[in-house]
Order: sequence, then structure tokens, then C-alpha cells
Amino acid sequence: MKKVFISDCEGPISKNDNAYEVTSEFISNGDKLYSIISRYDDILADVLKRPGYKAGYTLKFILPFMKAYDVTDKKMQEFANRNLVLISNAGITLKYVRSIAHAFVVSTSYEHYIKALCRALDFPFENTYCTKVSIDRYHIAEQEKNCLKELAGEIAQMPMIEIPQNAKSTEDFSRDDQMTIQRLNQIFWKEIANMQSGRAYHEVTPMGAGEKAEAIEHVARKLEVRLDDVMYVGDSITDEKAFKLVKDNHGLAVSFNGNRYAVSSAEIAVLSEDSTPTAIIADIFCRFGKQETMRVAESWSKEGLKKSQVNPILLERLFRIYPNGLSKVKVVTGENVETLAKESSEFRKKVRGEAIGRLG
Repeated sequence: MKKVFISDCEGPISKNDNAYEVTSEFISNGDKLYSIISRYDDILADVLKRPGYKAGYTLKFILPFMKAYDVTDKKMQEFANRNLVLISNAGITLKYVRSIAHAFVVSTSYEHYIKALCRALDFPFENTYCTKVSIDRYHIAEQEKNCLKELAGEIAQMPMIEIPQNAKSTEDFSRDDQMTIQRLNQIFWKEIANMQSGRAYHEVTPMGAGEKAEAIEHVARKLEVRLDDVMYVGDSITDEKAFKLVKDNHGLAVSFNGNRYAVSSAEIAVLSEDSTPTAIIADIFCRFGKQETMRVAESWSKEGLKKSQVNPILLERLFRIYPNGLSKVKVVTGENVETLAKESSEFRKKVRGEAIGRLG
């Protein structure tokens, strides 16, 4: 029986952060606005653990501001089509993986972006899970638009919140950051929530951390496979619960250029500008299982790979791309996790750019 390969999109397959890029393109100071909201998202999900809150809700919070700046579904689709940037050899990797496994994409991204990706890679849209939204269905008055623009400007001028190590509550933050968090709470949970555009908060469900885990379970039920036959690839905080689900059920969790949330939750960490290592890991997992995959990852070197049973075509491609030193692949352990998380986070910025790379 075929195994199952499930991957996040932005990071393992593409270099974009589409929501960040759309916000930066259409909203005044949108890059700063999105970065502040993304950090707030991390705080609510990872530090404060707000009841009912799930990592990835940035894509919900940003919608009223996009509407205020007259973003439409057509603009979002055209922007996604024009600005798609893939990880090197991602198309070849996905094509190969589809020949040996059931392949799915589970992404927090808006569906406009996932449709653009599927067209570019000839990947079936029906094998994707993403954030479904039609911004055109929301209609707001000019007065509300102006109010939202003022709030967007206020947020964009806020200082970036610093998350203290091992923070557990708002009291662990600096006094200034406590005030910023308090003001953001007021803006999102009271002011915008009571606006017409606040309907989006109730009607749009981002494919966040919990939803990604649910999507994996849905795929397994649909295909009638066990979760130990699942390999999941991710790179951010929204992949934590997916990683945990797969690991707890003896599947394989792989971080690809992940941030600290992803690396600390994964079993294998990949640092690469090219997706070929993902294809090799998937190849071994699908043909020989998890134990052999971990063994190959532990001995990741030219000599070690030559002694393995990796598909020779994949191996030749990897050696051609990296004629000297290989891309880094490491088994994550208690001893190396902190160092590896820092190294991967820095490498992530190199591959995807400083602004996108530092997002949660």
C-alpha cells in the first residue's frame, strides 16, 4: 500500500509568504502591519495560549484591513499568479513523490495562492487544504474603511513585541510590550469584532495549527491508512500540532528550513535551497519505512548516501546540485535542538528573505 506524503506549501515548496506579500503590496505600511499582527498571533497561540485560539489567525485578522484598501478576489488571484516563487526543483520533487505516494498539500495560505501553485505545478487542487475565503462577499461603508485605515496606521507604528524566553503570561513581557498587547486585544477583540468587516472573524477559518492536524486525520481516514504511514513536512508554528500528531503515531515529521517552532517539533531538520533532500527522504520513507529513513538521515553524507538504497536518479541530482558540501540534514535530538533551531532559523532568512524568514 502506498504511503502518504503531506507538505506545507510556503517554505517547503515555495519561498513566498503570500499573505504578507499581498498586505505589503496593497496596504500602506503593510509589511510592518503584517509583522506586528504575526507576532501578536505567535503570542496568543504559543505564550498566552488563549482558549480557542489557533496559530495562523493572522490571515483572519488582516482581512478587514485588506477590504478597507479595496483588495478584491481578482487582485489576490492575479497577484498570486504573478509573484509565485518556488523552491528550486520543487516541481520535480512533487512529481516524483506523486509517483510513489499519495501526495497532499496542507497550507495556511489563502486559496487564491494555492490555486496559483497548483496551476504552476500541475498539482490537483482537490488534494489541497487551505484557507478558504472570498473577500468580495464582504461589503463595508466608507466610514468603516476610514476607521480601519486609521487602525492599520496605528498598528504599523507600534514597536515590535519582544517575546522573552520561557514567557508564560503577559506579566513576563516588558511594560511597553504589555501595553501594546493590551491595545491589540482592544482593537481585534472589541473594536473590529463589532464592525461589519468583523464578520470575517466568525466566518473565515484559517488552515491554522489545529486545522492542519485535522486535515492529516481526514486524509488518513479517506485513504484508509494509518498515521504511521504519513510523512509530514512543515516549517513554522502552524505545523507544531501536525508534527505532534504524526510523531505520536509513529509517522515521520520533517522540518524544511524551519523556524524554532518547527525544528523543536520535528524529527529530521533539512536546511536546503533545493527540494531534492525532501524527495530523497520521501523516497526512503515510502520504500523502506521510518527506521531506514532515520538511519539515512543520521549518516547524511556523500559516502553515507552512496551506501544507502536511495533512488540513483535522485542521488545523481543531489550530487550535481551540491558538488562540494551537501545541504544539511540532521536528526533532531535533545542535545542539538537549540543549536539546530538557531541555525535553521538563520538559513530560513537566507532562502526566503529577512522579512519573511523571521515570521512565525
